[in-house]
Amino acid sequence: MSAPKIAPYDRPAGGWGALKNVAIQLVTQGIPLKGARTLLSANQPSGFDCPGCAWPDREHASTFEFCENGAKAVAAEATKRRVTPEFFAARTVTELLELDDYTLEGYGRLTHPMRYDAATDRYLPIDWDAAFAMIGEHLRALPDPDQAAFYTSGRTSNEAAFLYQLFVRQYGTNNFPDCSNMCHEPTSVGLPPVVGLGKGTVTLEDFEQADTLLLFGQNPGTNHPRMLGELREAAKRGATIVSINLLHERGLERFADPQSPGEMLSMGGTAISGHYVTPASGGDFAFVKGVIKHVLERDADARANGAPALLDDAFIAEHTHGFDDFAADVRAERWDDLERASGVSQAQMCQIADVYLRGERVIATWGMGITQHKQAVATIQMIVNLMLLRGNIGRPGAGLCPVRGHSNVQGDRTVGINEKPTAAFLDRIGEVFDFTPPRREGLGVVDTISAMLAGKIRVFIGMGGNFAMATPDTPRTWEGLRQCDLTVHVATKLNRSHLVHGRDALILPCLGRTEIDMQNGAVQGVTVEDSMSMVHLSYGINAPASEHLRSEPAIVAGMAQATMGHAVGGHDDWHWYTEDYDRIRDAIAATFDDFAEFNRRVRHPGGFRLPVPPSERQWLTANARANFTTHPLPAELQIDVARKQAGDRGADVLQLATIRSHDQYNTTIYGLNDRYRGVFGQRRVVFANIEDLDARGLRAGERIDLVGVWNDGIARRADDFLLVAYDIPRGSIAAYYPETNGLVPLDATADGAGTPTSKSVPVLLERRLG
Repeated sequence: MSAPKIAPYDRPAGGWGALKNVAIQLVTQGIPLKGARTLLSANQPSGFDCPGCAWPDREHASTFEFCENGAKAVAAEATKRRVTPEFFAARTVTELLELDDYTLEGYGRLTHPMRYDAATDRYLPIDWDAAFAMIGEHLRALPDPDQAAFYTSGRTSNEAAFLYQLFVRQYGTNNFPDCSNMCHEPTSVGLPPVVGLGKGTVTLEDFEQADTLLLFGQNPGTNHPRMLGELREAAKRGATIVSINLLHERGLERFADPQSPGEMLSMGGTAISGHYVTPASGGDFAFVKGVIKHVLERDADARANGAPALLDDAFIAEHTHGFDDFAADVRAERWDDLERASGVSQAQMCQIADVYLRGERVIATWGMGITQHKQAVATIQMIVNLMLLRGNIGRPGAGLCPVRGHSNVQGDRTVGINEKPTAAFLDRIGEVFDFTPPRREGLGVVDTISAMLAGKIRVFIGMGGNFAMATPDTPRTWEGLRQCDLTVHVATKLNRSHLVHGRDALILPCLGRTEIDMQNGAVQGVTVEDSMSMVHLSYGINAPASEHLRSEPAIVAGMAQATMGHAVGGHDDWHWYTEDYDRIRDAIAATFDDFAEFNRRVRHPGGFRLPVPPSERQWLTANARANFTTHPLPAELQIDVARKQAGDRGADVLQLATIRSHDQYNTTIYGLNDRYRGVFGQRRVVFANIEDLDARGLRAGERIDLVGVWNDGIARRADDFLLVAYDIPRGSIAAYYPETNGLVPLDATADGAGTPTSKSVPVLLERRLG
């Protein structure tokens, strides 16, 4: 482990540093040979889908279809370390709670189902049938099915997710808090009214043809490194790449492809971004609106001077609605207001608008730097407005690309994990499986936590993930979980959620993506959907970490059988579905027309793409058109509201963005380094503009506490952080989650989407005493 230090990193992302860290991870997990063999099967037609990000796969022309952070995920899953009943016997839950998250997950793979014993404050072994019986007893004892919540992580396969939602809806609730609620929910909410589908419209082939890429609020070097390969190829052929991001990130500046002999031998790399814009926290909405304003002004000038129009008039007339009202609203905005709200100068907004106008084939991508803000939905719809102006949706080399996080977070939603299901879906599933699904809207993540705190959720079941740490307002989330009668976590490794438990608690260990799934004497494959709507098979290649593990579909079937006693769809036993996963896929095909002949199509190398009507300029909106939407600038900026709330200290309020380090994936901590940002051997750091520090009488290298600013009377703080001077806009700071999730108020959410506003949290810095 590195000694704590701050040492700026001036080399390209990727390169020898990535290869070195892959090797370190394999050795650290005790699997140098096994790990290397396993990685050769990552993202291959006969292998497994990487358990990391949802970036799509190429045509598998290369043996190496993994990245550094994907290798970390694989190594952590294939580790030789084990968490056995003897491990739990030697440690109380209270003792385990004192350990940090990196240490907890570092203990390795869970091997046995375990039940919490309050008398000894320890987890004790329990056999599977007894565990399922316990779940069934708790669920049947509830007077109302809506008193249970069923969480889903994005790593859950399509088969497990579909069976899960089928069981839960037969049980009688739509309470499906899902990791989507915390990341791309604004995408799922914002896109359907304007283009007819809550997904991206492009493929990897479009990236090959694009001449301009607008990258909003994302850090591919850490969060989806395989994307850097596409960006490198685009840059090398002369495409213009514009990065719009709060922090300067190494992966958006320069990348060395570990598969390029020339770059590796020369120690060089490829420049990625030709332009880099750093809006203030939450300033992307006003920035995009300013870009649009200049586009409209230049178009008006061109028409007035008899030059060709710069907008795609034919596309706007044939395919869109609402342009006139939208354009009038944008033209009415004052440049001074746009500059102040965005933190970007008029000159730079105009520069990027000119880049957009020169592009013939433009792709816009975005990540959680866009979705975790109060105006997230409006910002996404404003990006769509920009793209519609010149017909940059539904033609080769152009379109929308929300970049999802976990490897099947999009697929889970596609197959029914949705707390707000459509009436058409409920009608269909009721017809296919001959039961009456519940019609009440269920609870998402934030509402689930509020319901726990109010005593309205008594049973919580988590299909993967680390709910206690991934969610906002950490102390309140913990309080809610501890009020439950039962908490159940299906997991591969120990994490803090297993230690923040209800009165009864179960840990159910499952197979990982890399492991062979044998059911009824036959090897089973599961399917996942990537960020570009491609569905493909995944087969594990390693022996299970323990003979006591069960697959996620088998665990779902066990819970369902113990609770319901019979299966929907004319089968007495839920395990009928899991004897052969083709049966689950047939059930999915019967429910969703887009999955017709699922089993045949998914066995084609690389799988198949689900229909994406906007890519064909088919708009499944209420008016069968793509819609321009009008959104005014807010009457008062969030930072101004927070400063009023802070009273005498208002001038000192800063906007905190919670971010990942390079050695983590979501809440999973693989190490204590963040080398691209120059942080080693530590995580409790705050990145701040040096001028903001000077204005507050602080300096880099000091230790401070973070104090939340909110209007609900609840004290929120995160203590003992090291100040690091960084290239970040004034008024904004950044720090890692989950350490700072406790500063995110439960009711600070995106308008219309409910996503925690984790990228714009008002805080104060206090010098740490002593």
